[in-house]
Amino acid sequence: MEKIRWGILGCGKIANKFASDLRLVDDAALVAVASRDHQKAIEFSALHSSRYAFDSYEALVTCSEVDVIYIATPHGFHHEHALLCLNHKKAVLCEKAFALNAKQVKDMIDTAQKNNVFLMEAFWTKFLPQFQKLNEIIQSGEIGDLKMIQADFGFLAAQPTPQRLYDPKLGGGALLDIGIYPVFLAVTLLGKPLEVNAVMKPYATNVDEQIAMTLKFKNGELAILSATFAANTPVEATIVGTKGYVRMHNRFHNVTSDLELIVGHNPPKAIPVHKEEGYGYQFEARHVSECLRANRIESPVMRSADSLLLIETLDWIREKCGIKYEADSQ
Repeated sequence: MEKIRWGILGCGKIANKFASDLRLVDDAALVAVASRDHQKAIEFSALHSSRYAFDSYEALVTCSEVDVIYIATPHGFHHEHALLCLNHKKAVLCEKAFALNAKQVKDMIDTAQKNNVFLMEAFWTKFLPQFQKLNEIIQSGEIGDLKMIQADFGFLAAQPTPQRLYDPKLGGGALLDIGIYPVFLAVTLLGKPLEVNAVMKPYATNVDEQIAMTLKFKNGELAILSATFAANTPVEATIVGTKGYVRMHNRFHNVTSDLELIVGHNPPKAIPVHKEEGYGYQFEARHVSECLRANRIESPVMRSADSLLLIETLDWIREKCGIKYEADSQ
């Protein structure tokens, strides 16, 4: 079987993890990487054994030996970089947040469809074994009808503070960086919210350092969500039904999370989840391989509609809090 040939655009921390996990994907090969810092690309390429190390993104998207590109730059650049790839007919797996707002996401989706090229948001959580197990429990009816979701994500930002966390031009703020995970969980399990309320504590740059959100859904279900760069939080999620609940332990969005099922007044029951080596990015990479081999331009799991619902909800939350980016007026 010929391997799916990958390129990586952006050589930062998350790109390192993704590249490391590609070795766990039998039909994948890392062929090329690109950074505007050529030395960084060279070092990244040496570490992960890619054939090419480019000093420009344009060189990567014009490389004939690349089938699909993983975009790992800050989300303030995702729209620009996705369009660059798509317009050169390269399939795209783009990190979350997919873009800064719904307008940009729609533009990305339209461009992918126009060029008949695969595009997917790299929301790795949706492909992790514990998330699949959570869905199985919910579908089985074991915890009854869903009524409430509680989820948090917070960490104390290191000093000196990384620029990307608070820079509005990079899409900074707790919501788009880590609050996206609790929001993703809520809209994935409960659908489109009918009501959104949110408050935030701003940083000096006017993006959110802390944010708390409540979402109400069509059958009265509620989601109580929060994110912060100002403190370490449990990073747990509780999915509550009429018969019981599932607790996703620290860190609920991550491959390391464990599940616990509580039905009625019975003692907590640990739910076994498939574990394998790696950070967990191999699961979404395997899915991309399946999609490309089936000549899909959209994932049946992380659909364009799913990404649109998520970013529209994030836009709504930002509107409630007065969080604005330059891209919103473009």
